[in-house]
Order: sequence, then C-alpha cells, then structure tokens
Amino acid sequence: MSREGRFQQVFDLLFASFGPQGWWPAETAFEVMIGAILTQNVAWKNVERAIENLKSSNKLGPRAMYRISERELAALIRPAGFFNVKAKRLKAYLRYFGLNYQSNSCKMKARSLKALRPELLEVNGVGPETADSILLYALEMPTFVVDAYTRRIFSRLGLVDGKIGYDDLRARFSDSIPKDIGLYKEYHALIVALGKDICRPKPKCNICPLQRLCPVGLDGKALV
Repeated sequence: MSREGRFQQVFDLLFASFGPQGWWPAETAFEVMIGAILTQNVAWKNVERAIENLKSSNKLGPRAMYRISERELAALIRPAGFFNVKAKRLKAYLRYFGLNYQSNSCKMKARSLKALRPELLEVNGVGPETADSILLYALEMPTFVVDAYTRRIFSRLGLVDGKIGYDDLRARFSDSIPKDIGLYKEYHALIVALGKDICRPKPKCNICPLQRLCPVGLDGKALV
C-alpha cells in the first residue's frame, strides 16, 4: 500500500473506532484563538475552566481582555496553568490582533495562508502548533496541526522518523491526504483522542484500533 493509502487507512480506522470528534469546542473564532494559547502544556479541562472564568466575568472578548491588566487576566486564566506566562502571551496576541486586524477575525480570513502563517509565528508565544490551530480551527484555512501525539503515533507505525521536525511532519500529512479542512480537523482530533487515552508513553496496545498496523502493537512491546 502507498504511503498516501496508509495515512488514509489510519484515519478510516480511527474514525470507525472513535466517531466524529466535533473539535474545536468553541462558540466563536476568537474563543478558539484564546483556547489555542491557553491549551499549551495543559489538559483541555483546565482550559475550559479558564475560559469559563473569562465568560462569567464578561471578559471573553478582544477589547474587554485588552483593557484589563495583565495581572487581572492572569488571575482569570489561573486554571490553565503557567498563568503569568500565558497572560503575557495573550496580551501580545491581543495587540497583534487589534493593531493588524482591528480585532476582526473576518479581516484575518481575507489574508492568504501563505502570508498569515509566518506573521502569526512572529507573535510572542505563538509557536507552530498554536499558529496552525488558529489557522485551521478559527480561520478555516487548510493547514494540518501536528503535536507530540502525532509524532509518537506515526513513528510507532513506521510512517515517519521519531525525530522528524514539526514542519516536515506537517508537510507529510499535507502530501499524503486530500487538502480538505474538514478532514484536517477530524484527523487531528482523532490523533489527540488516540494519543491521550491509548497510545500513551506506555501504550495500551490491546485496545488500540491501529494494533494490526503497528509494529509495537503486533510485538506486544510497550515503548517508553
């Protein structure tokens, strides 16, 4: 089977096992942007608590968040962890969003992916995964989001080298599956579901839907 066929086969097996994920859970594009920064190095349940704090205090809006002090913002997002660092990052993003796009996501959507991605990467605290999450889930642009789960799963499957860099791994997906925003979203969410609960540092191979494709699962060995 071709590499393209194997990438599609992985998606089909994951989708058959887990079903549609409905990711990213948010009411607005701006909420996705904030969630993409808050979710760095923390479980999503903690992000939900931080976002609920922002909503209940009527601060989940670009102008409302920008007007409050960094200290007040840090207190509101405390459940998301690293709250002082993330408050600085949010403030940097809010400045960028306001100065360049008047805090309007539709104006961002009017830019090309080629122009917007490197621009986002210049914002303090916005790395490749955060940028691609904003581009894909908030702005509906066709860029694949990869993370540590992606590298772990696909290196165990023998489809990529375990030391592959972010952009090379992202390109591997772009080259192997149809350029479809809905597919990109669903595939990324399914990878997260597998990596979070099953394909862990010590994998639960006996319940993995990819076991028959995976050298690790077939050998019954747990890699650390």
